[in-house]
Amino acid sequence: MDFEIKILLITFAISIICSLIIIPILKKLKVGQIERNDGPASHLKKQGTPTMGGIIIIISIIIVVTGTYIYLSLKGNQEIAKRILPLLLITIGFGMIGFIDDFKKLVLKNTEGLKPSYKMLGLLIVAVAYVLFLVKGIKIDTNTYIPILKIYVNIPIYFYIPAAVCVILATTNAVNLTDGIDGLSSSLSSIIITCLTVIGITNKIYEVSIFGSIVIGATLGFLMFNLHPAKVFMGDTGSLMLGGIIAGLALYIKMPLLIILIAIIPVLETLSVIIQVAYFKKTGNRIFKMAPLHHHFELSGWRENKVVIVFSIITLVMSFIGLKVI
Repeated sequence: MDFEIKILLITFAISIICSLIIIPILKKLKVGQIERNDGPASHLKKQGTPTMGGIIIIISIIIVVTGTYIYLSLKGNQEIAKRILPLLLITIGFGMIGFIDDFKKLVLKNTEGLKPSYKMLGLLIVAVAYVLFLVKGIKIDTNTYIPILKIYVNIPIYFYIPAAVCVILATTNAVNLTDGIDGLSSSLSSIIITCLTVIGITNKIYEVSIFGSIVIGATLGFLMFNLHPAKVFMGDTGSLMLGGIIAGLALYIKMPLLIILIAIIPVLETLSVIIQVAYFKKTGNRIFKMAPLHHHFELSGWRENKVVIVFSIITLVMSFIGLKVI
């Protein structure tokens, strides 16, 4: 536990230093936020705010994971060091896909960014690679924990692999949809990853507790600059990466179903989009004032800070419940 706290604080400091260096660079390159004309009017003033800031989190994670890997190897903990690698794999993989999308939109000024089919193909390749690395590389079994019932169910590998890939793809897109208000996605992700890290500590899954602590530190450091009024946005670079990490950690500790509970806000954000689109196609009317869900509350008169605080409290409560039911 002491080691996890130390690396969390070290990563937090490195993330802040990286932010102080990278944000001015993004400003100089004019890598600014592009706001929707049909979005909340209050968001128009965010136009031009540096985005693609997810690279701050990624760089911080890579620096500390590399240092931790070397440290653990020198201390004779090669097995734990080796098991951190697939978690780093999914972080870099999803981060790179988000980075390419952001780069095309913000630097190359291609408003479409990465084509949806190409983006999904990239996410699929990384997800499959991660799951195969788990079951074939470090040979994690396919037992899956069922919360509330508190039992493990052995899932046949031919069903487990596609199911695990679907969990990753769904989670990355859910967190991506949640990223629309200053500090929302980073706040929720910090809480969710903290919950998964606590489970890693409790079950003595050291690679999860170590990696989770690093991600928490990196995300909280970024959050210092992402709170309202945000000085930087994470972009798809950060949201896809954090979604991938959440799914990756949940699969690693064999509790993917827990995501439905502790990540209830991203789940509801996703459902709001699905419901809105389906209902509009069928009736021509809208159920929500705007989707995803956080925009509905904004247009209902809630300030951004209120949305972030309420959604964070809900996530915190659901995380406590999640720890209770396992």
